[in-house]
Amino acid sequence: MKLPKAISNLINHFERLPGIGPKSAQRLTFHLLHFPQEDLSFFADSLKELKENTQLCSVCKNVSENDICVACDSDSKDKRKIAVVAGALDAFALSKTGFDGVFHVLHGLIDPLNNIGPEEIFIGELLERLDPLAVEGSVEIILATNSSMEGESTAMYISKLIRDRDFGEDSVVITRIARGLPVGGDIEYADDITLSRALDGRSSF
Repeated sequence: MKLPKAISNLINHFERLPGIGPKSAQRLTFHLLHFPQEDLSFFADSLKELKENTQLCSVCKNVSENDICVACDSDSKDKRKIAVVAGALDAFALSKTGFDGVFHVLHGLIDPLNNIGPEEIFIGELLERLDPLAVEGSVEIILATNSSMEGESTAMYISKLIRDRDFGEDSVVITRIARGLPVGGDIEYADDITLSRALDGRSSF
């Protein structure tokens, strides 16, 4: 059976979203058919405003409504404690922990297999942001990329760039988020690398 063009077009667009396969795309599309027109119009307007009413913060590159995001504009945030993350969702997750510093969002990780080099993400902007801060006093750079191969290589690359700028540990402290067993995780099912990192990151109890 041939589907109406409006339905097939929407299915195709849903399939382009991460984690949405053909079946899920079809279910979402046919579910929307039962929405009242008013709700569908609001949904469509929200999609349109997603790009029109957002921009990247000129300081940290996080998604914002204004040129400077709420965190960078807040007097309660420690501007000398910068968590470097791969994406805006990572910054959102860390902010829910009560993190009192600010963020720098790379919008990607170094991934040569997918032709993503340092120039394609916001590493240069991080260094430009760091230069005046490091001259004024000690700054902590928290490398909060994930523990994948790409996350590790990106963290190492950033660390090397900072040290190559002759910033010593007295002016720029570079830290890496701890890695190990997740809450509720079973030791018997953990891999060797995770267990090793869990032991290395042990603390007083």
